[in-house]
Amino acid sequence: MTNTIHILVGTTSGNTEALADHVQEILESHELSTEMHYEPTFDSLPKSGVWLIFLATHGAGDYADSMLDFYDVIAEANAPLLPDLSYAVCAIGESCYDTFCEAGRHCDEQLSILNATRLFERLEIDMMHDDPEQKATYWINQSIDKLRSYPHQ
Repeated sequence: MTNTIHILVGTTSGNTEALADHVQEILESHELSTEMHYEPTFDSLPKSGVWLIFLATHGAGDYADSMLDFYDVIAEANAPLLPDLSYAVCAIGESCYDTFCEAGRHCDEQLSILNATRLFERLEIDMMHDDPEQKATYWINQSIDKLRSYPHQ
């Protein structure tokens, strides 16, 4: 068993990727092992352990292009259950849209429905008003002990 935190990135413009890279650096500075998935497909991911999901919303509440395959699977009526998975979501959006962080909210809800365990509360970042790095740094630093003690796959 390896103790790897899998970081899933859903981005359109690249801002979310940069934020995930920043959080990966923080995790690795705490000697936590990570694996980055810039265009995650559901079938390529382990179905147990820990996923940290960085997901930008674009359009009318849509998932970023790099996670459309992932969305197609978790949104199915017969999506596989994930009882051995723990996760946390960082949702990115712009508050000027009524679909602010909708993709991240949907992902969080769907994983919960699929019996995955939420490790800590979803972070929502408003690219219009927040300092994304500062907010994500605080969020992940508050969760380092929980991540360190969790039995990853």
